[in-house]
Amino acid sequence: MKKAIYALALLLVVAGGLVFANRESKKDTAPKATPRPLTAAEREAELKKWEATPAGIRYKQWEASPIGIKVLSDAATIRKHINASENMEAVVTSFSLPPGSRLGFGVMARIDGADYIVTFEPEKSQLEPLQSLKVDDKLIIKGHVVSFAPKYSYAIVAVEYAERDGKMIFKHAPRKGC
Repeated sequence: MKKAIYALALLLVVAGGLVFANRESKKDTAPKATPRPLTAAEREAELKKWEATPAGIRYKQWEASPIGIKVLSDAATIRKHINASENMEAVVTSFSLPPGSRLGFGVMARIDGADYIVTFEPEKSQLEPLQSLKVDDKLIIKGHVVSFAPKYSYAIVAVEYAERDGKMIFKHAPRKGC
């Protein structure tokens, strides 16, 4: 009787080991599917399909509205400076971002006569100098991207580097794992 129980237990252990071993090998040998880039025609077709959706229609309406035209124009103006990695002078105008914004730490600033949302991605150690900013402080900034969204009446500038009175107060930390 004992031999039968030991044989059954051994059989279960071996069968379980084979099942788990087979499952692991299937995971390892599965080819990774990499999406191929869309052709220009496919991209155009996807864009047309998206423009027919309610979100696409709202975006097109915003794009044609006076606010949308202003935001897109401001974004195009500052994009030239960002692509050239030029220093820009920004004057802090407000610390309150538009209602409902989820942009993290940021301020409203005037750059070349236009208002922008200037966002920082600070680490905890970088918050203190940024929180010491006051209205009408002049900053020298370098942006690394300008974006916009129909939700906001201003273009959004993500800052790479900022200094006040010749002293660096913010430098964008490189992303981990990149």
